[in-house]
Amino acid sequence: MTVLEASQTPGSICTGIARFDVTGRKLLLPLMTPLGTRFLAAAFRAFGVSAEVMETYKGLAYGREFTSGKECFPCQVTLGDILYHLEKEKERLGSAFSADRYVYFLPESDGPCRFGMYNKYQRLILDRFPEYRDIPIAYLSTQDAYAVAGLLPAHRARYFRRLAYVATIISDVMDRIVWRVRPYERRRGMTDAFMEVSACAMERLIEEVGGRRDFRALYRLLEDVASTARTFIDPRKPRRPRIGIVGEIYLRTHPDSNQDIIRRVEDLGGEVVDASIGEWINFVSYEHSRKLKRQCRLARRRGDRKVFREALQKLVVQEVENAWQRWRQNEVYRVVRRRLDIEPDHSIRSIERFLDQGRHFNFDVGTEAALSIGGALSYLHEGFNGIINVFPFTCMPSTMCSAVLKPILHEKRVPYLDAPYDGSYQPNREAALRTFIYQARQHQAAQGNGRHTP
Repeated sequence: MTVLEASQTPGSICTGIARFDVTGRKLLLPLMTPLGTRFLAAAFRAFGVSAEVMETYKGLAYGREFTSGKECFPCQVTLGDILYHLEKEKERLGSAFSADRYVYFLPESDGPCRFGMYNKYQRLILDRFPEYRDIPIAYLSTQDAYAVAGLLPAHRARYFRRLAYVATIISDVMDRIVWRVRPYERRRGMTDAFMEVSACAMERLIEEVGGRRDFRALYRLLEDVASTARTFIDPRKPRRPRIGIVGEIYLRTHPDSNQDIIRRVEDLGGEVVDASIGEWINFVSYEHSRKLKRQCRLARRRGDRKVFREALQKLVVQEVENAWQRWRQNEVYRVVRRRLDIEPDHSIRSIERFLDQGRHFNFDVGTEAALSIGGALSYLHEGFNGIINVFPFTCMPSTMCSAVLKPILHEKRVPYLDAPYDGSYQPNREAALRTFIYQARQHQAAQGNGRHTP
């Protein structure tokens, strides 16, 4: 297998893993966060790319057939999704099926996380099927802070990235509207029904106005959604214990893979806030700035003026991008928070401060563990009544997170639960969740924070 370079000529035909102009093909996206992936697909469509979110979890048997079990669980899920989707396309189209009509979109990360190898491994699997060998894999990488250069023509790529970022933050906020309202809804099911209609409307609007980046139109719809959802809250219902979820990004946001843990915690009497997708994107951008700063320092020590200038120029561009992301994120949250008291998102700087200058963990180590540990301590500072760490079985960053958080939260008498998943149903999971929620209620009673503020 040849991994094609990101600098490949845009628009060229490739069957490996590369960044290339995906215009003119059907872009297949594996679902991760339900709203976020749908809105990302709508953002692609706003820029003329025929993007489709694949059905998820129905092809898990395919994923398991072509993996050994040592892989990270999301690798099995996403591999199953693409194989299942292609099989259904073959059945639907028959002899008209042609692999070169499709592009499989599968981002990656650098560092020790196995996620960085998903697209390489899945390329090998697709190549085992002669009819799938002509399906290229397009990717984004944390190595350059998810730069989209190459996926679209150069004059459109920057604007697409901005729309994709805002769409992601909007999906985060709509999730938080659901989590704030659903536990207290006047009639069971009304929140989910309304938010599905709202999500479809937001998808259509992103596709319609995204190309011209009319963010104000998106904000107006979002504000209307928050205003209506607020009326669903029954003020007679007391405030529940608040539970913060941290952990591996795919597992904590993919309901099928985590056995719908958010809804289950709500059924047992909790109110949940899950770490956002925006938090991860901001962390990747922040880490890219840190990397460029290190390059500047090293080049200056060596007296290499050329490398120093190049790194400094990239750093300035990245810092401007980081500032723009913070501004847009705050803007979106501000629109909704004047209508409904959803939880604000954690800034990356505040998360780093909660690591206590490296005493608990350090950003230099990298991985999601830094975010999970700092995010959990941020929840603690905000008065949350329990922390759940959701992750794939054998996940290294989340295992480190567990090792650090358990003694800290035990000392502070805050309930903590590890929730590893591998697709199996563990017989003690229900008992563990019930016990955890009972402890969270005790913590809430001891803190006296059960008042309801709609």
